[in-house]
Amino acid sequence: MRCAHPPTARRPPTGGRRSTRAPPRSYAATVPDPGHFDALADVYDRARPPYPAALWDRLRTLGVLRPGARVVELGAGSGLATGPLVRAGATVTAVEPGPALARLLRARWPDVTVHEATAERVALPHASFDLAVAATSVHWLDLDVVLPKLHRALVPGGALAVWRHVFGDPQAPVTPFRQRVADVVARRGAVPARPGPGELDTTAWSARLAAGGWFRVVDVAHLRWTVVLDAEQVRDLFLTFSDWRPDEADAVAHAVRDLGGRVTEHYVTPLVVLARAATPVR
Repeated sequence: MRCAHPPTARRPPTGGRRSTRAPPRSYAATVPDPGHFDALADVYDRARPPYPAALWDRLRTLGVLRPGARVVELGAGSGLATGPLVRAGATVTAVEPGPALARLLRARWPDVTVHEATAERVALPHASFDLAVAATSVHWLDLDVVLPKLHRALVPGGALAVWRHVFGDPQAPVTPFRQRVADVVARRGAVPARPGPGELDTTAWSARLAAGGWFRVVDVAHLRWTVVLDAEQVRDLFLTFSDWRPDEADAVAHAVRDLGGRVTEHYVTPLVVLARAATPVR
């Protein structure tokens, strides 16, 4: 449900620079916890772009998303993945800890069962789901707790699909807008290091998700796509990033206006699909 690589002239970042040094207090004090998303529920709902069609096509091709599939979605947010899952014919149980985001889910998708809880605390029935989904939420999860829980909740032959938005494709040419984003991030100085692997490090994420032997990796993909955004859309989108301040979101929105009012952004959706292990390899 949620989102940042070191700024260089060649590879402008999506958000904060990784560093082992202590951050300036003025910046560290502004970095929110996961409750940031619930406080911005309406902005989050309108700002986050949809996942690319290629993602849903791949899940269908792999056979993990099909009509009648029983899906549990962790960190569902306002339903960015919930809607396509429902439209694909799945029966969805959504887990979302934010009260405001959970209300949006219930209002928009009345047939979805919504648990207002964290993935770590929610009670899931054993052997009741065909597919578990973590869409832009895995980096917030305690996988030591969540992976064995999902193994119990999935039926034999079940699957776990993990993906996220990466806002800034490092393989795309550096656009004038992305250079302006890099300039904003560079003014921060050192910022807190994010725990866990990098956003596009699917090798490390695959190893982390397969740790404990609960699941085995069956498919990895990096799905590249573009979206055209205006200044207000950019401001709203960057406000939803947990490591971006409002004044920084204003600065990149101003950059869009300077550059003609609309920019084409190049994004990536890394996907890791895992099969439930019949017997955990411990």
